[in-house]
Amino acid sequence: MTKPIIEVIDLHKTYDNGTKALKGLNLTINEGEFFALLGPNGSGKTTFISTMAGSVKKTSGQIKIAGLDITKHREETKMMIGVVPQEVHFDSFFSVNEVLNLQSGYYGIQNNQKWIDEILQHLGLFDKKFTNTRALSGGMKRRLLIAKALVHKPKILVLDEPTAGVDVELRHSLWKYVKKLNKDGFTILLTTHYLEEAESLCNRTAIISKGDLIAIDKTKTLIKSLGEHKKLKLSFQEDIKQIPEALKKFNAKKVLDNEILLEFQAKDTNAVLRALESCQLPILDMDLKSQNLEDVFVELTHKKNG
Repeated sequence: MTKPIIEVIDLHKTYDNGTKALKGLNLTINEGEFFALLGPNGSGKTTFISTMAGSVKKTSGQIKIAGLDITKHREETKMMIGVVPQEVHFDSFFSVNEVLNLQSGYYGIQNNQKWIDEILQHLGLFDKKFTNTRALSGGMKRRLLIAKALVHKPKILVLDEPTAGVDVELRHSLWKYVKKLNKDGFTILLTTHYLEEAESLCNRTAIISKGDLIAIDKTKTLIKSLGEHKKLKLSFQEDIKQIPEALKKFNAKKVLDNEILLEFQAKDTNAVLRALESCQLPILDMDLKSQNLEDVFVELTHKKNG
């Protein structure tokens, strides 16, 4: 049976300027989960992560890590969390290996080279072990951030926009390693603006907006929460001067002179096909897409923000 590893109870954070970043957040993440925390800019995601990690002081409420209150058990809970921040910053005087050994020392860990080497191998940085950090590419620095977060073998790995600004190949290699970590027992908490990542990786998803939790459920359940919505883009051999009457009831919109976009529920698929047949228009191509996490995210945050 799974048990909670992160418990957030009525968490509030109000900054000195009066900004209410978190407004009574309640959240539970289970041990071994791959969990997505999504929200627009300014929603409170980074404030929550920073509060959990101890760099921001909460106004009120409680966070427990493996049953321990982070305020009463700061040292124990800090050892259980590894945070990969958005910002990339290293002391340019040190090599990759020195950075990771210094980070190990920060957590009171000695003789950690075997684990450091294992991390570097998995992240494709072993051949850069003695390279000065200022000589690393942007993608390599991103990987080094993950390595820093892992040196003390935390139970929880927090990834705050880990693939921002990295290329597709690196993104795929990072996720391959992170999925291995999750399979090995690490609890992963992910924030990302690449919602397709959250959709493919995360078992459960929470969405927050303006400091409030507005949705939380299994990712697949959230996607289905607005119905089985479909989008069908049709490309025709000739320009369409006027949308056929039979298609208008499917929210038909011209996106290009020769393209029409239809939106409908899955149960109406046969009706759409019959309508297309009745139009007798020569179709060049069609692209059918189901509702995804991004659609749900946009819908829910739009409702919240009015």
